Amino acid sequence: MKGQERDQLLRSLKNRFEKNMQRHPGLAWVDVQAKLEVSPAAIESLHQMESTGGEPDVIGYDGVSGHYLFCDCSAESPPGRRSLCYDRDALNSRKENKPKGNAADAASAMGVDLLNEEQYRELKQLGEFDTRTSSWVATPEDIRSLGGALFCDRRYGKVFVYHNGAPSYYAVRGFRGLLRL
Repeated sequence: MKGQERDQLLRSLKNRFEKNMQRHPGLAWVDVQAKLEVSPAAIESLHQMESTGGEPDVIGYDGVSGHYLFCDCSAESPPGRRSLCYDRDALNSRKENKPKGNAADAASAMGVDLLNEEQYRELKQLGEFDTRTSSWVATPEDIRSLGGALFCDRRYGKVFVYHNGAPSYYAVRGFRGLLRL
């Protein structure tokens, strides 16, 4: 990433952080930026989250590990990460009409984790997300081994968890990433 791109990303992250203090009460941008300055890999992950429409922001701090938690906070599932099936096995199982990729590999390539169901529910405490879209979430192995995968959305003021065949993909389903810094 070029210096100018990096500086613009940091400005965008700082502005979003300051506009959404309810997502991270008690945290200071100067502390977050200090950790970012020594983590080029995290900056690259955040750049990818931003460039695909995720609008990453700090959603918490893990006092045990000392990590700041960044998550995609776009109102809807990030537009640059939609129309993906769940994982590589699901992608490989499709014989026709394959999607452009899969959520698990895309998250890994970005250096982020898929949110799990609990993290997704916690995110919903911070705002109204996925009211018109949905997001794949990390699926327990017992469900995945049967060919299924989980996704979540928010409708009627509540978070819903659903299942679908892992090879399925839809124009309104993407994924949200979690980055530990």
